[in-house]
Amino acid sequence: MIYLGFDTSNYTTSVACCGDASLNIRRLLEVKQGERGLRQSDALFQHIKQLPGLYSELCRGIDIKKAAAAGVSIRPRSVEGSYMPVFLAGEGYAKVCADSLGIPLYTFSHQDGHIMAGIHSAQAYFLLEKPFISVHLSGGTCEILLTEYNNYGFAVKIIGGTRDISAGQLIDRVGVAMGMRFPAGAELERLAKTADKPVRLPVNTDGGYINFSGIETKTLSLIGKEDNAGLALGLFCSVARALSLAVEYCVKSLNIKDVLIAGGVASNSIIKEYLVSNTDADIYFASPELSTDNAYGIALLAELCGRNSVSE
Repeated sequence: MIYLGFDTSNYTTSVACCGDASLNIRRLLEVKQGERGLRQSDALFQHIKQLPGLYSELCRGIDIKKAAAAGVSIRPRSVEGSYMPVFLAGEGYAKVCADSLGIPLYTFSHQDGHIMAGIHSAQAYFLLEKPFISVHLSGGTCEILLTEYNNYGFAVKIIGGTRDISAGQLIDRVGVAMGMRFPAGAELERLAKTADKPVRLPVNTDGGYINFSGIETKTLSLIGKEDNAGLALGLFCSVARALSLAVEYCVKSLNIKDVLIAGGVASNSIIKEYLVSNTDADIYFASPELSTDNAYGIALLAELCGRNSVSE
């Protein structure tokens, strides 16, 4: 059996399958040099253009007749009222594909997909059996969540995160200000690894919550005055320190030591190494490949739903 996944996030079009075959095909949306993002209408248009080609590529690599179920992300987060127009592209395309194949279509949040992709790549399937803490770090989201699998997707309760901009927004804004293309995380990390030492930057936390706007203001004010490599390293160290303090507060408050880190920012090796070394918790990370936006976690959730319906 093969299980399909579709995801059209704000900056990546992706299709995937798991089961008897495993493929994860994605393409970044194009953002012009110097810009810090896309309007929803422009992103939606790019998804509509890219989906047919990506789906054709997927079908060339599998026997599509073996598809047993499909999944699609239809909203950003697993909370009431969460909505972004870009997810309409994937939802509509997935419905047509599922109807034409005569298979069930399961709907999830983009956040569900990140969490499931992290569980799979960390081989931490035991987390499906009990409550755990997940940390969703991406371009638009920085949340610490009490998380529990509910035999469909994930039931979550926000217990921490940022009160202003996300970690991903902070990193991208600084990178673009330094002349890098959006998204700037990978390029900024490469620059940071050439630094001799980090520039000291502020950290502002309140229990499980973080304010990143102060770090942004200070970092932007130092561009041209300090070495960019040292600034980049200082930025990542400050983000990691803030996350460590907030996560450890949540761990101690709930007495839950299992922590899953997922989302694009989770692929940053500087942040990862700091969290592992400085946080008193059992931390599991999504792999770099499955940290960034992808449909593979959605396909995995569709597989779980499909197999559960067969067994009932």
